[in-house]
Amino acid sequence: MFHVVRRVGGGGLWANLALLLCLSLFPFTTAWVDDSRFARTPIVLYGLNFMAAALAYFILQKVIIRTEGPGSALRQALGKDFKGKFSPVVYLIGIIAALKMGTVGIVVAVASYVAVAIMWIVPDRRMARLVNESEHD
Repeated sequence: MFHVVRRVGGGGLWANLALLLCLSLFPFTTAWVDDSRFARTPIVLYGLNFMAAALAYFILQKVIIRTEGPGSALRQALGKDFKGKFSPVVYLIGIIAALKMGTVGIVVAVASYVAVAIMWIVPDRRMARLVNESEHD
């Protein structure tokens, strides 16, 4: 994402720090899920960690786009941003399932978190194309 950004203001720095804070919590929440053998509370907090990171990423995108203006290369690359909008919905489904459905809910939650991870493993061609174009300019 930062390959296509031309300038970053203070808001972008703060938004990036918030994202990094959320990401830094993953080793703790992952270890807790493992140590508890997939107990409900750690699974829910793991989902909340994912949700917080997704929200921080969304805010970072919006701050960068606002800083760069309506002709932002990032805005053009994101387009409708299906992955970015769909991920929090799936995380929320997983969190609610873990809270309401007992053991089956924990399986649904873990499957939801894994599904989003698999979705993000597939590279976004729009962003890659824009990065390639900006490197040739």
